[in-house]
Parts: sequence; C-alpha cells; structure tokens
Amino acid sequence: MTYLTEARVRARAAQIGVQKAEWADLVLAIEGARDTLRDSFDIFLSHSIRDGAFVLGIKRLLEDAGKTVYVDWIADPALNRENISGETAETLRKRMRQCTSLLYAYSVHSQRSRWMPWELGYFDGHNGNVAILPVLPDVGELDFEGEEYLQVYPKADLVEAIGKLAIYINRSRKTETSTYKSFDDWRKGTDKRRPTG
Repeated sequence: MTYLTEARVRARAAQIGVQKAEWADLVLAIEGARDTLRDSFDIFLSHSIRDGAFVLGIKRLLEDAGKTVYVDWIADPALNRENISGETAETLRKRMRQCTSLLYAYSVHSQRSRWMPWELGYFDGHNGNVAILPVLPDVGELDFEGEEYLQVYPKADLVEAIGKLAIYINRSRKTETSTYKSFDDWRKGTDKRRPTG
C-alpha cells in the first residue's frame, strides 16, 4: 500500500494556480459557498487544523477521484475556532449526518487534536463507514501503525488506475493478505465490520 505524503498533498494544493493570498482566499470563499449549499457529501474529512496547509490538497485529491468532500473551515467558515461551543459540535454532527463516510486524515498533528477522536467515535456509531487516510511525513517511516484504537479501522489509499485517481480501502492486517475494495463498494456496506440486522 502506498500512502499519501505531505509533499504530494501540498503539490496538489499548489496546483490551483493562485500566486497571491487574496486569490487563495477568493478560491476558498467560492468553494465554501458551493459546499454550504450542499445537503450531502461523500466524505467528511476529519483532520487537525494544524494541517490546514495541506488539507486543501487532500480535499482536491479526493475530488479528483470523483468524491464530494466536507471540510469544516471551507464549507462552514462561520464556525469560530476561537469560541468553540456546543453549537459547534451540533453543526459538526449535522454535517456528519449529511456524509456517507468519514476519512480520518492521520498526520503528525492528529494525536494533539481534541476533535478528531470525537468525530471518529460519533461517525463510527452513526454508520460505521470510517477509514484512516494516513498522510506520512516526507522523510522517515514509510509504514503506518497509528494509535492502537485506529488499528481497528481499514486504511484508505489513493491510487492512479488507468489514468484516473481512485480511492481504495484496505482491510488487511500485517498477518493477512490485502483485501482491497473500491471506495464505492466499501461505502455501500459490502465490507462492514459489524453484522447487520
């Protein structure tokens, strides 16, 4: 499995072609206005705000794979990170219910996030379509372990297939053979951890 790297997501974010900060702000405002009008998304992207520099790149890569992606500070810029309240949590719960899956963008900053574990737990209880999207540093470890509680979830990978970007979900453990499924097959429930009924 080839995981995303910080360099890859930064490169994709840079491809928007804007050179000045005010143009970047304009692009984000347009995206936010578009996303605010949506009442459903394929993916809720759980991430650390410390990774804001490359979250836009992750969002773009997932969109390149044909998915709609909710990112709180883009779709709901009125959420004030300086004044977090129960209303903030309620907005996020509403948005999670509008999404069919959650990808947990694991990075070096994830361990310090107070919101990511909450989002993961809420969404896992909501519908169980949760996968970890490791984003590895440009140097160092090439494999992903993560915290123990993250090891119960499948891992997501973005793969170039026949000239098109695709998302695959891998349920394998180190002692098992890989069990890849396309994102859509996994999301439809063909690979649920819990029995239905």
